Amino acid sequence: MMEIWDIYDKDMNKTGKTMERDNWNMQPGEYHVSVLAVVQRPDGKYLITQRKMDKAWGAGWWEFPGGAVRAGEEPQMAAKRELAEETGLDVTEATPHEALTYRREDPNEDNNYIMVVYRFELDADESMVAIQEEEVEDFKFADVAEIKSLADEGIFLHYDSISSIFE
Repeated sequence: MMEIWDIYDKDMNKTGKTMERDNWNMQPGEYHVSVLAVVQRPDGKYLITQRKMDKAWGAGWWEFPGGAVRAGEEPQMAAKRELAEETGLDVTEATPHEALTYRREDPNEDNNYIMVVYRFELDADESMVAIQEEEVEDFKFADVAEIKSLADEGIFLHYDSISSIFE
């Protein structure tokens, strides 16, 4: 089944238009919305996942779980859904903290998006994580120094845009 996304304006208002997943024909000023789910444990470590090696983009890179907001879905629910799909972690009862939102425009690919980053506090350990084999190669709980080290190697997605959440 084809995934459908709502199209938003720069202020994150739905325009009433939709698009098919990865059908990049957005007009200037049109955006789709994606989310990242940042899970932080009480010990200060974060759950990060490694993208599958066969991904067309960012293969083998590390990131926070996330993905696109589907048509009719609210970003907060999308963050919880993506986290559950990719890691098996259930944060439906956790209170998400909207950490930050930013816009990215790529006129060359007609792919403009708004990224909403949510932070969840969860006392989780490795035994609670069940990765989605189709999407995720590996996972680990990492501290900020380790995440920054991966970013310095150029293999942590979105780091420059989201690093303020660690401050």
